[in-house]
Amino acid sequence: MSNKVEGLHHLALCTADMKSQIEFFTDKLGMELQALYWMHGVENTWHGFLRLNDESSIAFVCNPEIEGIEVQMGVTHAGNPGANSAAGTMQHLALKVKDHDEMMAMRDRLRAKGVPVLGPMDHGMCVSMYFAGPENLSLELSYSLEPINNAHWIDPEVVALAGITEEELNRYKNPAAFADSGGSIAQPVIDAAATGPHMTNYPPGHYEASMGLPDEVVLNLVESEPPVSA
Repeated sequence: MSNKVEGLHHLALCTADMKSQIEFFTDKLGMELQALYWMHGVENTWHGFLRLNDESSIAFVCNPEIEGIEVQMGVTHAGNPGANSAAGTMQHLALKVKDHDEMMAMRDRLRAKGVPVLGPMDHGMCVSMYFAGPENLSLELSYSLEPINNAHWIDPEVVALAGITEEELNRYKNPAAFADSGGSIAQPVIDAAATGPHMTNYPPGHYEASMGLPDEVVLNLVESEPPVSA
């Protein structure tokens, strides 16, 4: 049996101003607010979800401490789709539209509401336009009329510069099938030298203790009922 991820469920972004982000994504981009509740298992923190489709959302995480974290352009934020930010941070967020007509309609919507937009720009593999969101978010709208063909869009020069061998490239283009065990494989030993990557920024000992809990305990570790009953 071959196992792989099949799409985006949600992308979570930190915010110091939940209301402004909800206002922008609903008013400027037409996305519906799906959920706004106390984030499960996280003290004094809200979670908000804005609908992309029935399976995918943009999510925001908000608590009072976020406002005190310093924003450094080129470190915490790129600021535009071609600028740098620190390794492991989001450089820009590209959201999908159906086709060129929908892209033009969205450009009208954004510009009519005072948001400057650059594009569209034809990249060959996709057509894109660029704009900013609250709190220095770097945003893009894109469409592709056909799947990206890796025979045309994997550049041998860049492959070599990335240090990727021919054998590795073949493996990356055709990942090996994996036979799962129905969820019965035990947690690896939590040893930074032997396994990973690891989640960080936990209080001392908390990560190891959490990862050591039995899986059946973790399943019911947080509240799962919606805050408003039917």
